[in-house]
Amino acid sequence: MSTATTTSATSTAAGSSGFADVVFTGGSVYTVDAARSRASSVAVRDGRIVAVGHDELRELIGARTEVVDLAGKLLIPGFQDAHVHPVGGGTEMGQCDLSEHETLAEYRQTVRAYADANPDAEWITGGGWSMEAFPGGLPHRSMLDEIVPDRPVYLPNRDHHGAWANSLALRLAGITRDTPDPADGRIERDADGEPTGVLQEGAADLVGRLLPKVTAEDQLQGLLRAQKLLHSLGVTAWQDALLGAHANITDATTAYLTAVDRGLLTARVVGSLWWERDRGVEQIEDLIARRAAGTRGRISCTTVKIMQDGIAENFTAAMLSPYLTSCGCASDNSGISFIDPEALATYVTALDAHDFQVHFHALGDRAVREALDAVAAMRAANGWRDTRPHLAHLQVVHPADVARFRALGASANMQPLWAAHEPQMDTLTIPFLGAERAAWQYPFGDLARSGATLAAGSDWPVSSPDPLQGIHVAVNRQTFGEDAPVFFPEQRLDLRTALAAYTAGSAYVNHLDDTGSIAVGKHADLVVLDRDPFAAPTAEIGATRVLETFVAGERVYAAE
Repeated sequence: MSTATTTSATSTAAGSSGFADVVFTGGSVYTVDAARSRASSVAVRDGRIVAVGHDELRELIGARTEVVDLAGKLLIPGFQDAHVHPVGGGTEMGQCDLSEHETLAEYRQTVRAYADANPDAEWITGGGWSMEAFPGGLPHRSMLDEIVPDRPVYLPNRDHHGAWANSLALRLAGITRDTPDPADGRIERDADGEPTGVLQEGAADLVGRLLPKVTAEDQLQGLLRAQKLLHSLGVTAWQDALLGAHANITDATTAYLTAVDRGLLTARVVGSLWWERDRGVEQIEDLIARRAAGTRGRISCTTVKIMQDGIAENFTAAMLSPYLTSCGCASDNSGISFIDPEALATYVTALDAHDFQVHFHALGDRAVREALDAVAAMRAANGWRDTRPHLAHLQVVHPADVARFRALGASANMQPLWAAHEPQMDTLTIPFLGAERAAWQYPFGDLARSGATLAAGSDWPVSSPDPLQGIHVAVNRQTFGEDAPVFFPEQRLDLRTALAAYTAGSAYVNHLDDTGSIAVGKHADLVVLDRDPFAAPTAEIGATRVLETFVAGERVYAAE
């Protein structure tokens, strides 16, 4: 039950246009405004903040003013997720959702239960399994065959860079030992060359393209599930990191526009239009048309998403030097650059010239460098335009490239939950990176000290969408409630910096300049927390919970 209470004021000047619609008072306000970081009251009129201060704001309370008694709790700006997949995550919540489980036994039980509960489902799909549940991060098709032998099964993993299929699904796709790997992916095979059922990156589409198409109504309901979840976590705006048709993903733009037209989209959304890597600069005309058609109400499709590499765990993240083998020797694999670096610079320069922001997926140190080189080429050709490019994920950043973020005006889009010492670090990552590169992982502290603009996101459904858990890891470099070793403690952020990344930093990346802090004139996108995390040890940040969430002064979530 929320402890922030609401009452009606009793001023005799009811109805005066000078009164506020809502006044928050009786607690503490953290503004994320360097000039004035603390207050105790905030007044809102017509969806915008009209005053920030203390007891003097009581003069703005009229008979029709809603007074939110913070009851000693903390008011902050709404969180913004700068890299998230809400429609896909929300849709998976209604399918065979494995994201809340961690072991093979739990996965098998969930798949069996879903299949039994949905006997008419042509395919069993959903996803969310964790690579660390399996030796080498690789499950086998036989594990699914034993449970569902008579229907095809296709389950993307938690990071959605690979999928697990049963034998029937492979057979329907025509995948055999003789099927070559696609240029942008890999079919995992056993010692005899037979496909194991795990399909990495572009290889997943060999099966994924056979799935029944998700309907427009399915996507709308997925969006609404996601919006409800995100609001409950204090998220008031986000950047959808992939709008378009890719692999087995159906373009969700229509779902957003339907939500706008029906008055159901309460969040502020920036859509990242997918760059089709098998096409070239000629697709920009299509993107311009999609930007115009997809910008309406609270959604703006003003960004283009370019995925430059894969992930480290399946050795598709693009590295400057080869991955190591299990014996510690150099392999012949340095990952995949999905777009030729010279072509990338051409594309990014052209997109910038057409006023598109570019949102890069850049995880390995070579992909990061290629993305920064493209931004440098863009700046040299076009000058400094206000398109605000940003690089997401940044698992491995070469030290020589850290200072380039600030120098080029490229924001660092962190996924802080990943910067913890999880079991898969010891089994799937560090041995294959080597000690030197492993120490370059998620260098948030170095980026902050260099003056880079930090934004933050979750990549949900890859990982939890809870910003407070992300902030906890950014500050502690440990997952809340776990006692694993601190993951490169020199890269910890202070709480102010981490909170700013999830609010003002992401607002900057999203071009939502009238959000992200509590200041007069800005939208009243606000969150009430159940405690002030600044007043407790940093190890307790993750215990903080959201009590209420407001967008434009309207309550969109209240804890029960």
